[in-house]
Amino acid sequence: MVMSVLLGFIYPPPPSVFITAMSVISGVSLASSGLSEIRGKHMQYSKFWNVGSQKSTAKQIKIGSRTGMLVAYTPAFLASLASFALLPHQGFRCVLLNSALAIHFFKRIFEVLFIHKYSGAMILDSVITISLSYCISTATMIYAQHLTQGFPEPPVDLKYVGIVIFLVGISGNFYHHYLLSKLREEGDKEYKVPKGGLFDLVICPHYFFEILGFVGISCISQTLYAFSFTLGTTFYLMGRSYATRKWYLSKFEDFPKNVKALIPYVF
Repeated sequence: MVMSVLLGFIYPPPPSVFITAMSVISGVSLASSGLSEIRGKHMQYSKFWNVGSQKSTAKQIKIGSRTGMLVAYTPAFLASLASFALLPHQGFRCVLLNSALAIHFFKRIFEVLFIHKYSGAMILDSVITISLSYCISTATMIYAQHLTQGFPEPPVDLKYVGIVIFLVGISGNFYHHYLLSKLREEGDKEYKVPKGGLFDLVICPHYFFEILGFVGISCISQTLYAFSFTLGTTFYLMGRSYATRKWYLSKFEDFPKNVKALIPYVF
């Protein structure tokens, strides 16, 4: 019953052990990472990853945050661009998906170069892990879409709805990243409570809109892998937003208690 309803919204899973395995691995690993964030075990690239940790990073190789973010995002961006040349003559949905992924990572690289302010460094091991994760997930999503060629379209066509959701998500994410960048001048390392936009309701509206962006990508794609990746990403960002709110509560005595983590008035 559940599968029949699901098949109304997605392509039939392709006869690919790789895509099936990656759908499970991607969703479960991202959701587990979100649970780890809630439990206080953070990825080694955020302002709160070492809160309460006694682990020394003296012997770990570090690189500048701007360089680290470029290394993290560029391979996935190049993979999305390469798909146009490596997989030509595909359908409209494939072109939409590849374009959405390219725009998503181009925006991230643009923000790294011109929007974000930096005050620290990143652990090289974490940079490599993040970069591989983004690149592999992007390539897998494109490949999963490629395997749908010749399959009948899902009964419910969501690609146009997906375009709208994606544009709302990427625009909202960019706007709130811009607001965050205006909190500090260049060289200023002091953290402040964000204001404006949806920051008056949630501390991580940029994550909220990032989730919307991936929901849009999933609706454009309508493959099992895309929805599995988006579900895992949602759980991960829920964990990240929970940890972020906890960090602000620990650093600012006047942090407004009514400001939620990710979803206004709810979570």
